[in-house]
Amino acid sequence: MERPQTGYVEIDGVEVAYQTVGHGPPDVVYVPGFGHIDLIWEEPVAAAFLGRLASFGRLIQFDRRGTGASDAVPDTAMPTWEEWADDLRAVLDAAGSERAAVLAETDGGPIGLLFTATQPERVSGLILANTTARRLRSDDYPIGIAPEAVDDLVETYRSTWGTPDRLAVAFPSRVNDPEFGQWVAKVTRAAATPRNTAAQIRYIIENLDARSALPLIRVPTLVLHTKNNLVYSIEEGRYLADHIDGAKFVELPGGDLYVATSAAALEEITEFLTGERPPVEVDRILTTVLFTDIVGSTERAASLGDQRWSDLLSAQRQVVRSELHHFRGQEIDTAGDGFLATFDGPARAIRCACAIQDRVAALGLQIRAGLHTGEVELSDEGPRGLAVHIGARVGALAGPGEVLISRTVADLVVGSGIKLADRGEHKLKGVPGRWHLFAVAA
Repeated sequence: MERPQTGYVEIDGVEVAYQTVGHGPPDVVYVPGFGHIDLIWEEPVAAAFLGRLASFGRLIQFDRRGTGASDAVPDTAMPTWEEWADDLRAVLDAAGSERAAVLAETDGGPIGLLFTATQPERVSGLILANTTARRLRSDDYPIGIAPEAVDDLVETYRSTWGTPDRLAVAFPSRVNDPEFGQWVAKVTRAAATPRNTAAQIRYIIENLDARSALPLIRVPTLVLHTKNNLVYSIEEGRYLADHIDGAKFVELPGGDLYVATSAAALEEITEFLTGERPPVEVDRILTTVLFTDIVGSTERAASLGDQRWSDLLSAQRQVVRSELHHFRGQEIDTAGDGFLATFDGPARAIRCACAIQDRVAALGLQIRAGLHTGEVELSDEGPRGLAVHIGARVGALAGPGEVLISRTVADLVVGSGIKLADRGEHKLKGVPGRWHLFAVAA
């Protein structure tokens, strides 16, 4: 999709940046938290999400004052929530939108709440995603942030802002994606400075209380919340749904802060906005799966002690990820000391496994590796299906320092120059039939 032009609307002497994509009515206005409306289009998952929203009609999005391409705000003179909600009104006016569905998430949620409560005639529906009505815990609100924890939380925002360290909290599903981490770091730096972000976060925590607006919401409302969210607890999402008349609450898997990463969220949003749930498409691809794990890891950990073992394990992971990048493998999961990765070519997968073997040997470690090529089903949790189980079982049968492959992989690499040694037929636990396996020869 071609990136939209960014325009500006002036309100009370402040310029607010906004964009429109597609054609309406209907209109959908997206109210995010900290971000940058230009840079968001650089990330494929986020861009695809925005493109999907635009397919429902016309997408309108903006950076509230104090964030992104809009005017900054002084650390000591934060806008009121009413002023932030007025940014939304001004953007809709500038875009010529009389009525829109509002999708508001994270700290944009209260903006959407207040606007909907005060100007319901301009809102056709409200979607609240991973957000809250109040941040601070109190006697009548026992699910928020403890007052004594505020200083440490604000300092964490300040010290990690603009760095990939934000991934662990905001996007745990992509914590092993260094390119995405660099993009998040760039976007957060463009959104606001660390000091100003800390000032805004403190202001939000100490001054947000939109609970009085909840019973005033009279439009269809959908509340989406990721189950393991580390910023806004699942209880905060349930509180919203419980106090908005007729609201539908949907608990989403995972813990990512923004719903763009969740196919399940997009299904719910599609149904809410169009009345029809999108058809379920099962994506299946042919891929080569690689399983690795360290030989004798338990005994080695016991002999080295926790700290030395942790350092050695970290070094091993760096080696594996370096080789995966070199051979175009995709890391899927890291469980304990093992890896699951996929490749679009079996020969590359074998050469990657051998390279990993050689490099971890220099660390004084041995790994066992197993490979199988087959059809897998793609899901939010990664590839699944019988081919994945077969790869795991092949890996479990590999000896120390051995790369073991299935007959399927062996047939596919004929002519590649890779030498193989016959290991005979084996019964794989939980897998029907007997399987002919081969070891990669040195």
